[in-house]
Amino acid sequence: MENFPDEFCDQLHDLMSWRRDVRHFQADKPVPAPLLSTVLEAIRLAPSVGLSEPWRLISVKSQAARAKTLANFEAANAEALAGYSGDRAQIYAGLKLSGMRDAPVQLAIFCDDGTDKGAGLGAGTMPEARRYSVVSAVMNLWLMARAHGLGVGWVSIIDPAQMATDLDAPEGWALVAYLCIGYPVETSQTPELEKAKWEQRDPLLAEIEER
Repeated sequence: MENFPDEFCDQLHDLMSWRRDVRHFQADKPVPAPLLSTVLEAIRLAPSVGLSEPWRLISVKSQAARAKTLANFEAANAEALAGYSGDRAQIYAGLKLSGMRDAPVQLAIFCDDGTDKGAGLGAGTMPEARRYSVVSAVMNLWLMARAHGLGVGWVSIIDPAQMATDLDAPEGWALVAYLCIGYPVETSQTPELEKAKWEQRDPLLAEIEER
């Protein structure tokens, strides 16, 4: 296997450092179609259990569809806020947890749990591996988007079953990610949740146990 030069390795580290969960997008700056195609093509390079490629994408474009997805988020966000109290509730209420009003590109990414592709290899013992494969595809997309100056925001405060219904997803598709994509208002190496003092990163070595 070919070794990459140190310069490339440093740039790859920088790319991962600058990959942030973006919530603030330039609403008036559309993503060119060729660039979006380049970003989406990165999904095909992702690993998948049994080479099943279980990812399925729905582009959420119409005003009607976006209204439904936004209403989904707002309901789930209000419910989540009600679960906090004190300082946590105050911080949560001030967080911007979705770029759905501004992002020019919005994708709902599903896992086809019933796909025949791959003949069940690996998924027979760990069926959740199909969804892990979709997450790998999302990360490929995310890094490629960042490399081209785009930001990506993963909206997880939603009701996935309602989302599947609202978007008329085929039976057997399970929502894994709702992504907002566009040009960020600003870039930063520091996560927004860290800036807001919601949480902070731990050293990796603190998370490794030996047996």
